[in-house]
Amino acid sequence: MDMLETTMDREIADAASEFQRRVTGHAPQSVAVALGEETLVITLFGALSPAEKVLARSAAGAAQVQEFHRQLFAASAEAFRREIGRITGREVKEAVAEVEPANGAVVHAFTTGTMVQVFHFAKRLFNSGKH
Repeated sequence: MDMLETTMDREIADAASEFQRRVTGHAPQSVAVALGEETLVITLFGALSPAEKVLARSAAGAAQVQEFHRQLFAASAEAFRREIGRITGREVKEAVAEVEPANGAVVHAFTTGTMVQVFHFAKRLFNSGKH
């Protein structure tokens, strides 16, 4: 990974954290960025408020939390899309948000018409030696 990618990833992560804090009042615990040629996936870990975590314990509550975040993202993402464009030098064509209520992760995917699949791993209990 070259320094430009690392700097760009950090700028995107900072912008994502600030966006989440501004629109929800709750900053994520950490942010991961995966930047490809045509796709950017941002995962915000620990992004749900304590009340949202409690609500998400039931299936109906989890669905409410997911829908709330989808609508919130759709209504407020334009400025974030512009900021990503400024950082990357590329226009964002599509953007979508998904919430995993069980662990409080929020995923923002920005694509150019491709399908994005995101897999979130459980924490390792031990090192298996595989990479």
